[in-house]
Amino acid sequence: MSRSTEEGPEDVPPSMANSALLRELPATERGLRTRSALIAAARTVFEREGYLDARLIDITKEASCSAGTFYTYFSSKEEIFAAVLELAQEDMMHPGMPHVEDEDDPAAIVEASNRAYFEAYRRNAKLMGLLEQVANVDPEFRTLRQKRGEAFIRRNARSIASLQARGLADTDIDPLLASRALSGMISRLAFTYFVIGEGEGDLDELVRTATRLWVNALLIARR
Repeated sequence: MSRSTEEGPEDVPPSMANSALLRELPATERGLRTRSALIAAARTVFEREGYLDARLIDITKEASCSAGTFYTYFSSKEEIFAAVLELAQEDMMHPGMPHVEDEDDPAAIVEASNRAYFEAYRRNAKLMGLLEQVANVDPEFRTLRQKRGEAFIRRNARSIASLQARGLADTDIDPLLASRALSGMISRLAFTYFVIGEGEGDLDELVRTATRLWVNALLIARR
């Protein structure tokens, strides 16, 4: 939530991609371009067909390459899926939070953080829906995803605790539990709006409402 709070190593969100499935990058520019094209094609196929129904032949067809070319860079569907995740998660981890004029206004920072998160989620809505599917069938991926979610919760809890220490938030609530509740609310809102498609209204209203709920829950005064 807050960009000014120092993070410890335990608060850095882990990768959702299984590192054991990631190879070293190609040494040539041509190899890098081919690998990138395969990853882009795989993401298109995964999002269109779903993880279980996606086939390697669909990926090579989408990328306009041969099976032999595919196996030069990846050995399996699981391996290229890990590469898709490694690339895509950067947008969700570092969504480009807009500048906040008053860095000492926690409500403004909450609003900017929510907007950045919702915009990134909307850009990656199909992928986020896909991740729900994979988490239901792959226990290892589900564990990685849970660990990543916990890291975000701990990071927000540190920000809430910092606000409490500065007298800017309700000190009668547990920061970790508050973070778990509020982070879950934001995540579920994004899922229902952009994946399930149940949301009504525009992004500005979504940001305004989510921010009001977060700020009111923590008793943060708006300036």
